[in-house]
Amino acid sequence: MMFDPAIASAYDARMLPTLRQLQYLKLLAEHGSFSRAAEAAHVSQPALSAGVQELERILGAPVVERTRGAVLLTAVGAEAVKRAEDVLARTEDLVEAARNAGRPLSGRFRLGVIPTVAPFLLPAKLPGLRDAYPKLKLFIREDLTPRLIAALKAGHVDAAVIALPYEASGIEHARIGDDEILAAAPTDHPLAQAATVRPGSLKSDDLILLEDGHCLRDQALAALDIDPPRGDDVFAATSLHTLVQMVGSGLGVSFLPSMAVKAGLADNPAVAVRPFARGDDQPPRREIVVAWRSGSSRAAEARLLAEALTLD
Repeated sequence: MMFDPAIASAYDARMLPTLRQLQYLKLLAEHGSFSRAAEAAHVSQPALSAGVQELERILGAPVVERTRGAVLLTAVGAEAVKRAEDVLARTEDLVEAARNAGRPLSGRFRLGVIPTVAPFLLPAKLPGLRDAYPKLKLFIREDLTPRLIAALKAGHVDAAVIALPYEASGIEHARIGDDEILAAAPTDHPLAQAATVRPGSLKSDDLILLEDGHCLRDQALAALDIDPPRGDDVFAATSLHTLVQMVGSGLGVSFLPSMAVKAGLADNPAVAVRPFARGDDQPPRREIVVAWRSGSSRAAEARLLAEALTLD
């Protein structure tokens, strides 16, 4: 297949690639072979080659290079594949939404969930969600809040379970419930000897926190008006499970969300969990919500999902 710039220049600049052409290119990138891509697309190899050649003419640049035994993407081709994946995903969502019109929470739904919620909320709520919406095909993506917000805005997920407060423009949400923040300390630590813990008794140099990127870290520090520890000698855990093990080993004290404690995360004889004493104030907490992109066609379904996931 040869690319001819002279022929490309004769094409109307307003012509746009078709979805079929984008699909051919995506399959070619995945399989690295015209024959295998054609087989995956259920068309003949000449038909797929003609579609890719037409795409090149529309774009005005080659998208593939043929080498012996392999097909390589050009820089334009790689960028086209990246954008094609997004276009095809959004088109699939459009088809899914049209097919399921009048049947909310049926078909494919891509849900992001932050790591400090997913293992504690989903096992308790998914069975009931499946019973209520048996035709729902839920695809779960666990990731940190900043990346889930970016995925929402890019259309890579339909909704995300996150914790507030968190500043993000262009995002709407529905409440799932409040999740109290509790203190965790080794059983022989002075904080473990009282029924409640005064926020001022926590020292930043004694804290073990989740690593940067976990919103629970910043939310707990802000709620308790504690300055974050600084320096290179600060203990940082990659997950709540690791954090509990570090506390149980006597390395320091930390915070745990109530939903994790209720799920049995702190069932460790070396770890004591205590609520914070706040006088007449509300206890420190984070708000768990289902968030979606403003203007999303699946906003109503996201609200239904929030109702189904409501904290007990």
